[in-house]
Amino acid sequence: MKKSIAIMCGGGPAPGINTVISTLAKTFLKDGYDVIGVHHGYKGLLSDNPSIVFFDFHRADRIFSLGGSTLIMSRFKPKDSDFKADFFKKHNVKLLVTIGGDDTASTVNSQDLDVAHVHVPKTIDNDLPLPDRNPTFGFHTAKDEGVRIGNTVYEDARTSENWFVVAAMGRSAGHLAFGIASACHYQMMIIPEMFDKTNITLEKIINMIISSIVKCKIQGIEYGVALVSEGVFHFMEEEEIINSGINFTYDDHGHPELGNVSKSHIFNYLLQVKLKELGLDIKSRPVELGYELRCCKPIAFDLTLCTLLGIGVK
Repeated sequence: MKKSIAIMCGGGPAPGINTVISTLAKTFLKDGYDVIGVHHGYKGLLSDNPSIVFFDFHRADRIFSLGGSTLIMSRFKPKDSDFKADFFKKHNVKLLVTIGGDDTASTVNSQDLDVAHVHVPKTIDNDLPLPDRNPTFGFHTAKDEGVRIGNTVYEDARTSENWFVVAAMGRSAGHLAFGIASACHYQMMIIPEMFDKTNITLEKIINMIISSIVKCKIQGIEYGVALVSEGVFHFMEEEEIINSGINFTYDDHGHPELGNVSKSHIFNYLLQVKLKELGLDIKSRPVELGYELRCCKPIAFDLTLCTLLGIGVK
């Protein structure tokens, strides 16, 4: 039976995934391998009847510069007991290539499978310590798209003399928020790294935004944008979130489900409450920079980076 490689994607999307998949397929097809794409991440890989596609040159070539992922992704995290070698034996898989974050990589690394494994790290948060301070793929494209939207938001603020409160993705690092806010010349940027020696509280965040609004007002500037990284929530005490006055839904373990709410709406609501307490008549509107950034077409930087990553697997 012909040797093959299998490719699967875990976690959430990032610009450049299709470029990695395309490059992998072209590289290994040239060496005589079958190239199998597995849908639904680990859930598909370990199922009794996985949904798969076989790549040829034309299928691989069509997706090279597209956003999103031609392979359906999944955040499913299997237990050790879920692992079995059936799929690998059936298709004579010699190499499994996973595309994803830390969880995707560590999940298969803990298994004693008679298959080589190479992981291609992916996250638009740019929060993985890669060699030579290289960025994670998709980061620069997400930042570029965020700046495109962010500049329009800033122009709206200037045109209407309003304030906007923007929230940007970034679970454990503020790199994306920092890149967007600095490129757009926003008046205020708040990221988790700013709270290195103090606890993060919603009151501190709102007070920082208000201080920016007041300083601008003193200078005769009646508009602006404050950008807050969603990562501040992940470094915040759960009690602080629960006592915020926001009506959260809760998971089975009693934890607030942050993914079900718009972070910018939370910040903007709390800002408006505080402004009214202070007697300041200032309009502000929420804008969420989230899923719009994950599936856009990769820019030249990420096309090149993802091509090199795909070739590097070999």
